[in-house]
Amino acid sequence: MNETLQTKRTYKDSVFRMLYSRKEELLSLYNALNGTDYQDPERLEVTTLENAIYMNMKNDVSFLLDAEMMLYEHQSTWNPNMPLRDLIYITRLLEKYVNRESLYASTLVRIPAPHFVVFYNGSSDASEDVILKLSDAFEERKGSQQEKKEPELELKVHFLNINQGHNEELMKRCRTLREYSEFVSRIRRYAAGKTAIEEAVDRAVTECIAEGILADFLRSQRAEVVAVSIFEYNEEEELKKFGRAEYRSGVKKGREEGRAEGRAEGRAKSVIVALEMKGTVSEQLKERIFEEKEVSLLEVWLRTAIEADTVEAFLARTGLDRII
Repeated sequence: MNETLQTKRTYKDSVFRMLYSRKEELLSLYNALNGTDYQDPERLEVTTLENAIYMNMKNDVSFLLDAEMMLYEHQSTWNPNMPLRDLIYITRLLEKYVNRESLYASTLVRIPAPHFVVFYNGSSDASEDVILKLSDAFEERKGSQQEKKEPELELKVHFLNINQGHNEELMKRCRTLREYSEFVSRIRRYAAGKTAIEEAVDRAVTECIAEGILADFLRSQRAEVVAVSIFEYNEEEELKKFGRAEYRSGVKKGREEGRAEGRAEGRAKSVIVALEMKGTVSEQLKERIFEEKEVSLLEVWLRTAIEADTVEAFLARTGLDRII
């Protein structure tokens, strides 16, 4: 491979991506999935595309190991379009991989065999283990009398439910995945009542550290994990609300505005939670953050809030110190 690809680590990371950005954990997950016993994390080459975003789709984790290219995706909502998304991802990855090879030469250009896995931990019921196929999305020719043929292009995605009580054999083989599932389950359980999501996440993090569940990871990245977990939960809840509203109304304009408003509110909450980890957040600053409806700007603020050492540093870097 002629070009070094960078792992994607941005403020849009989920807790899953943060956890498996570490080669040791990624190799453990690979071994659990494939029944292998690789010991050296350095044999694994991370190839996740930097800024791999297309129509709000983000490539989570991809890597090379022994002539195979693995693409792992994490989903908290059911998405039947993962084969198509993975087709886009693998095309871009292979384009990078063969960057300086001539595809017009008489010799065969060798490429790694791709494998696709989705890890699902949404709150809606989903199958334990299923194969999603790209060909399921192919349009059927109306009125065609031709015999149905095997598709000339196919891509299969292995969909795994990693919620508690599912795929237990896999969970036994991978401690990190099992503990991640427990962490998410606690957040949902604590937030199910009248407890604010901020309190639910903080309680889950505190308990898990005390009980040795993802303890080192949570202890070392607590502020970012809390902020991202709140953002993920809010986004998941807003998507569910949006889905119900969409079903009832079917009004395109309301659909678009409702989704944008929900996403903006979720990001604003995440910004404030991240800042509260760094110091006191004034009511005036909270009001200004909640007033902002531009999602892309709120995402920049969230990244800055996570990276800043103090609230004052956040204000200075965002320019909000001039108006607050």
